[in-house]
Amino acid sequence: MTTFYDEIGGYETIRRIVARFYEGVATDDLLREMYPEEDLGPAEERFRMFLVQYWGGPTTYSEQRGHPRLRMRHAPYAVTPTAKQHWLRHFRAALDDVGLSPEQDAQFWDYILHAAQFMVNSPDEGGVVLP
Repeated sequence: MTTFYDEIGGYETIRRIVARFYEGVATDDLLREMYPEEDLGPAEERFRMFLVQYWGGPTTYSEQRGHPRLRMRHAPYAVTPTAKQHWLRHFRAALDDVGLSPEQDAQFWDYILHAAQFMVNSPDEGGVVLP
C-alpha cells in the first residue's frame, strides 16, 4: 500500500519541509521564545519524526517518545492566535519550497491548519480564544 508519505517523496521531502520551517522559526522572535533549547536541532528532529510517522512513514517517533500527546507537550507554552499565524506563515513557506502537487499540498496544508488551531491554548493579550 502506498502512503501519502511515499507519494510526496518520503523522508527527504519531510526533511526539507521541516528544515525550511525551522529556518523561519529561528528568526522569528515570537516563536523562538517557545523553544528553550539553545539549538533548534532537537525540536526539528522531533517534529520531523512526528510528520514522518503521521503521514505513513516509520514509527520512530512513537518508539522513542510514546504517544504524541501534542496539546499536553505544548501546554507549558502560550500558543496564542498570533503565534499560530507566525507558525503557519513559516510552514506555508516550507510547503511552497518543496513544490508538492496541488492535491498533495492541499492535503498537507489542511492538516497543518487544523493542527495549528488545535494547539492554540492562550488568548492574545486581552483577547479570547475562539474555536
